[in-house]
Amino acid sequence: MRFSSLALPILLVVIGMIFTQTGASFAKLLFPLVGANGATALRLTLAALVLVLVFRPWRHRLERKQWRAVLMYGGVMGAMNLFFYAALEHIPLGIAVALEFTGPLAVALFGARRPLDFAWIALALAGFALLLPWTGVSGDISPLGVFLALCAGACWAGYIIFGQRAGTGGGPHIAALGVATAAVIALPFGLVSAGPLLFDPAILPLGLAVALLSSAIPYALDMVALPHVPARLFGILMSGQPAFAALSGLVVLGEVLSAGQIAGMSAIVLASIGATMTIARPKNPSSG
Repeated sequence: MRFSSLALPILLVVIGMIFTQTGASFAKLLFPLVGANGATALRLTLAALVLVLVFRPWRHRLERKQWRAVLMYGGVMGAMNLFFYAALEHIPLGIAVALEFTGPLAVALFGARRPLDFAWIALALAGFALLLPWTGVSGDISPLGVFLALCAGACWAGYIIFGQRAGTGGGPHIAALGVATAAVIALPFGLVSAGPLLFDPAILPLGLAVALLSSAIPYALDMVALPHVPARLFGILMSGQPAFAALSGLVVLGEVLSAGQIAGMSAIVLASIGATMTIARPKNPSSG
């Protein structure tokens, strides 16, 4: 496939990542009003409403096995968002995304066999170590925030695994059902955190902006781009999420990272890119 035919899909994926991290920055602006759990509930609930109205999942019939996968997919999505937004209360956005990225990176590195594979693991661990608060180079970073971001990363790994199972033979209506399930899980936490403020009309525009930027628009862009982008290239592009998060945190929130934090994030990004490029993927099993 020529670069000219890939240029537009790549641009759409990059724009989607920018929207995602900008939405996360805007979500952090909601924290003083409704708390992290309230922001999570607003994002997922409004995003679910948009996706359900657009993709109308009630028109599709799912088997019991696929329903179980969808519920697990939505469950880990809800937990991932709750942990991630809770982490943002304690650590900068760029660091939270870098630490959360250890989840999909662990999935990519699972079953590593060759020496080069272990080199990427070592690089990722080195980056992770630079972000830990007790190394002396990470700056003022909360251990609780690190723990919450790593919990989000573990949920992200589950999101990938269950998302693949739920999406087999499915379509965009599966994502709508998953986000709706995640919203059902997050909403009680948001109500406990924010109470009636969660339904304050004054904050709904910002909540809708977060939902559109973080979920609806990036998902729509990915839906257009993914059929034209090789899976490995898409993985490489997604490895840039921590960098976009750091940039968004700087521009929107004024979060300035130390040299050690930037080095740790860079190591995790490079490990992800390297793993995506070089680790052998299993061949598709033959049918029957």
